[in-house]
Amino acid sequence: MTIGELSARTAVPVKALREYTDLGLICTLGRSPAGYRLYTDDALWCVRFIGELRGLGLTFDEIQHLLTAGGDTSGRSVGTHLAELLHRSRQRLHERIGHAQQILDRIDEFETTHSAHVTADDLCSVGDLCGCDLRA
Repeated sequence: MTIGELSARTAVPVKALREYTDLGLICTLGRSPAGYRLYTDDALWCVRFIGELRGLGLTFDEIQHLLTAGGDTSGRSVGTHLAELLHRSRQRLHERIGHAQQILDRIDEFETTHSAHVTADDLCSVGDLCGCDLRA
């Protein structure tokens, strides 16, 4: 199938499929006489698997290493490597959740401190907004 057909069957943009191919994440059969990249049905599985891994928070670098190296030189299996990558992804997600919680806490603190001004549409009293003219 051509890259356009692969895109239509996977709902992944052609540009992304070209990038996946250039990164070595999807193999091609080569090119058609007209110069189009050609793929087998195996590419459907690869694209879906890449999407699944991205949905689990893995980076393209991590996916590339997992799929192209098939493990690493220290003798770890692909499954062990994937488990480690998922652990890293989980840690990154916990960090993002922690940062988001800090923002929520700051919102709560701001609303508590300035609730009277926010509800009265008196933002100029919240702080010096350079000679605030928002009251108009």
